[in-house]
Amino acid sequence: MADLTLQSTYKLVSGFEIPALGFGVYQTPADVTEKVALKALEVGYRHIDCAKVYRNEAESAEAIRQSGLDRSKIFYTSKVPTSCMGYEQAKQAIGESLTAAKLDYIDLMLIHAPYGGKEARLGTWRALVEAQKAGKIRSLGVSNYGIQHLEELEEYIKNGGGGEITVGQYEIHPWCPREDIASWLKKRNVIVEAYSPLVQATRMEEPLLKKLAEKHGKSPAQVLVRWSLQKGYVPLPKSATESRIRENAEVFDFILSEEDMATLALDEYAPVCWDPIRDCKE
Repeated sequence: MADLTLQSTYKLVSGFEIPALGFGVYQTPADVTEKVALKALEVGYRHIDCAKVYRNEAESAEAIRQSGLDRSKIFYTSKVPTSCMGYEQAKQAIGESLTAAKLDYIDLMLIHAPYGGKEARLGTWRALVEAQKAGKIRSLGVSNYGIQHLEELEEYIKNGGGGEITVGQYEIHPWCPREDIASWLKKRNVIVEAYSPLVQATRMEEPLLKKLAEKHGKSPAQVLVRWSLQKGYVPLPKSATESRIRENAEVFDFILSEEDMATLALDEYAPVCWDPIRDCKE
């Protein structure tokens, strides 16, 4: 873990590489997305996590073009929204995401959440597999899937559905650790991504977090990003503030001890975002 840097990557089961730290653009207004994403790329991020429902795919991709970096050096993610579940709808959504971004391919396409029922979920996956075979998408994954949804998809793949689950993306932080899901994914060499790793700044005054920040001479946000990295996850911090974009990437010069990590092993389940894992029962 000490050898991780901002340039570190992990190998996906698809064979491609994913950067160990990503930059999220959820709720970033379209009119500032290009600017902040470009700043992130200037700082050294090489991974932008977007989604159709964020309404800033075009701006995120424009930052990639304006960066002057080779396209192959930047990992770009988008997602099929819950309003587009099912084979035909998902196929259209994938095409619209490619058109909006004006990219030849998307590095990672996720199913944003498991809503819509089994037939819609598996139809959406079939559309992703087709797009992957056509070279439009390089790697496939899911977001906010409960274990029952993961097992449903795993069975479909094993029975000839095609594709591979390469990434599982979830709200993960010490107050919403999702250890059961993370364990399921890791056993299958699926990369775990952590969105809202900073708990949307709602926990920055927690005494245990502030104590660790003071101990290491870091900010509470940096401790949270570091926690995620040391769990083996790919955190996706977001910010529209240049200083914080940089700060969130300056997490490779310290290590949380086993005792520090134990301090953040909390017996809580307090997500700050939507929670399809609990809400989606079908």
